[in-house]
Amino acid sequence: MTGSPASGGRYGEDLFEPEHPQEAERIDAAALVYDPFTTDRLRALGPGPGSRCLEVGAGTGTVVRWLLEEAGAAEVVALDRDTGGLGTLAGPRVRVVTADLRDEGLDLGRFDLIHARFVLMHLPERRRLVSRLARWLKPGGWLLLGDAVEVPNPLDTSSAYRRTMDAMWQALRSTIGTDTSDVPAYPHFLREEGLRSVGAELVCPPLVAGGPLARFWSETLDRMRPALEETGRVDSVVIDEALAYLASPRLAELGPGMVTAWGQRP
Repeated sequence: MTGSPASGGRYGEDLFEPEHPQEAERIDAAALVYDPFTTDRLRALGPGPGSRCLEVGAGTGTVVRWLLEEAGAAEVVALDRDTGGLGTLAGPRVRVVTADLRDEGLDLGRFDLIHARFVLMHLPERRRLVSRLARWLKPGGWLLLGDAVEVPNPLDTSSAYRRTMDAMWQALRSTIGTDTSDVPAYPHFLREEGLRSVGAELVCPPLVAGGPLARFWSETLDRMRPALEETGRVDSVVIDEALAYLASPRLAELGPGMVTAWGQRP
């Protein structure tokens, strides 16, 4: 994952440094929750033996491994700006590429399947990059995009949890350029690229105290403390209260969800 707003901030540099001792664990906690939804959709789209696949923002490689081991892809290209989490991937069917998706000189060939999850939301150039990814599809190839959306409770505008989550989105945007406002438009973007059989779905996995998603958000918020406080929306007391709530059996929230959109090159 990577991002860059006008201020020059980047995912992995200004926030969520890959060398942090808890970063791989944080990413894997999210993968435990979202991989089943992603692989169910991939299974429905049907990449299989003989297919050439691109995983954008490969992280720790959980989806790459599924494409290799379960789908039986002939080749999987794992692309990320930092590929330190992919050290255990090896073999003739996997190619690890350390590069920035925004690099105009990057040409990885054509693919039967391209998947990017929680990547484009961190990139201000996301609309242009959707066009680029669509051009990398072979005829009949599928593009699958997944990014976060907030589903706030309109009756809750002042709890510690809500204030802290609102501060998080503001801090992400001002620090590294994260913007989820156009994620619901992804199906329209795919149609504008001439893709067919376009579809989309929204999943909101439950936040359960002690569960992987609650751990992911707790670690994320804790790591972002200085940036959260800089927004002026919260202080350390409010953040502590939000973290205690995420670990409490009282936890009952419709947390941020994931929109997945897909389309096929004619």
